[in-house]
Amino acid sequence: MLEDIDRIVSDRKFQDDVISFLVDICSVNTTAISDIAAMARNEGKVFDMIRDRLHGFSFKEATISKKKISPAIQDHPAFSKLHFTKTDSRHDGLSPESVYRDRYNLLYFLDGETSGKGRNPAINAHIDVVAPFFPPERKGDILSGRGTIDDKGGIAVIYGSLAVLDRLNREDKLKLKNRITAMFVTEEETGGNGSLDLALDRVLKKRYDSVLVLECAGNKVYPANRGAVWFKCCISLAKENDRYSKPEPSPLESMVFSILEMQLEGDRIREESNHPLFPHKPVQTCNGILGPFGEHPSRICGYVSFALKGIKSRNQYSKIIGCIETGLKRYIDKYGDKTRYLDKVTGKPRIEKHFDTGYDPESESMNIHVYGSTGHMGSILEHEPAITKWAFMAREILYYKTSKNLDLYLELENHDSSGQIILEGGQGFLPTHPIEIIQDRMREAFIRGGRMYLGHTGAGDDVLSFAISFDKLHNNAYSGDPGSPSFRNALEAGIRTGMLNREDPVRGWDVSCDARLFAGEYPGMPVITSGPGELSFAHADNEQIHLPDLFKSITFCALYLLKETGSI
Repeated sequence: MLEDIDRIVSDRKFQDDVISFLVDICSVNTTAISDIAAMARNEGKVFDMIRDRLHGFSFKEATISKKKISPAIQDHPAFSKLHFTKTDSRHDGLSPESVYRDRYNLLYFLDGETSGKGRNPAINAHIDVVAPFFPPERKGDILSGRGTIDDKGGIAVIYGSLAVLDRLNREDKLKLKNRITAMFVTEEETGGNGSLDLALDRVLKKRYDSVLVLECAGNKVYPANRGAVWFKCCISLAKENDRYSKPEPSPLESMVFSILEMQLEGDRIREESNHPLFPHKPVQTCNGILGPFGEHPSRICGYVSFALKGIKSRNQYSKIIGCIETGLKRYIDKYGDKTRYLDKVTGKPRIEKHFDTGYDPESESMNIHVYGSTGHMGSILEHEPAITKWAFMAREILYYKTSKNLDLYLELENHDSSGQIILEGGQGFLPTHPIEIIQDRMREAFIRGGRMYLGHTGAGDDVLSFAISFDKLHNNAYSGDPGSPSFRNALEAGIRTGMLNREDPVRGWDVSCDARLFAGEYPGMPVITSGPGELSFAHADNEQIHLPDLFKSITFCALYLLKETGSI
């Protein structure tokens, strides 16, 4: 059977069809936007493309279903609030009833002959992507574009593996056993509400005994995921501070200390995270958005620009440059120098320079541009988080300002943070820590950093107010059984197709995805993550897929489905 699968997948017409399909669905922008009608139209375009391909299959016992997303999911603890519907910070967003009135997930039911020898697998991938969108472009074996690996590449794997089964069926080489349920879902990137709706559907659950979630997993096979929780931190001037005689403390300056204290707490959590499936401790603290800089809580921010005002002389300017360089050295000592880290694709340094600056004596001000590189928070060690680096630099400037009692004013470029500043990001964690504990510790670290700043300036504790929430993505970590029959089938399929070596240790995935929703709702059910694409390209400006990896994943998935259903 593997020889037949290889023959089909290596066929040029088959590959051209899959690539054309992937290009088509990646050409549609399915980022989450506040215009729900437009969002639904874009989702509908992709679902129509998927449905057109599925209609061409030869299976007699197959149906396609639009599964409307129920607003009742808002009552579940895993529900993610609909922040993407807000038009501004004063708007509370739309209700679930209005957001999901005309939106749905797409399901494909493929029923074979009932057999007690196999199981009923479900396969899952999501059609939504993160901003900024950019269209697909092919150069040789590389297809770049938003969604090529996260996660429309996973959609292409599902389509391709089902197309393999269809060809085998047409050639009378397949007698399918049991049931396959293919799930094409939305809203994974905003927290997982699409898959949550499916996981809570007890009638649908009767169709499947295991779930394979396709993600950018480097063509590895994982029985566990690390968890992630997004935070939103807000520091504001307190309303009643008339009695304070000194210049008002700055929310932005306070955020510098909070960011660094949260980084330290993340380091402590990482050190405590001892789990047999995660010996490499993939626990990250990601700062995704600071004021106007950044696009997504779990997308590493690659650029921050800030200004200093009140510089009275070139000597002060030189001293500030020295502070910036001291902060940069402290950052590099801890996280490494990415100007010496060569990108795997381009062969060039990950970043060309750490910062540049200019001084204007007439306005007594200087601008500092801090450079980093973007990507998924799970690949943060390979990238350069500009917000964290900025905080190391800014702290040294603030130490200098206070020690010399200088009237320097720190602000972000083209952003008034004199009254309030907002930071958004994410904290990763392992099954060793409950999500509630992670939230409590990050809350304490955020406030502790702010209090440190107030103590440093001599201000009272009531001058600034601190608020932190975890209303967006809040994914629990989970750990499955590597010895389950379903996972053994996945391992064997991976080994047989050349994706895995038999000697490779079983590990958990460094990232969180919709897999945890099914694992959390049905403890003991095998929930597996696999799929093509390197994590370092997810959410990155150069997101791309290596097409041979895509076809290897299709071969794996087809073989896995046949083994899992007991068809071979």
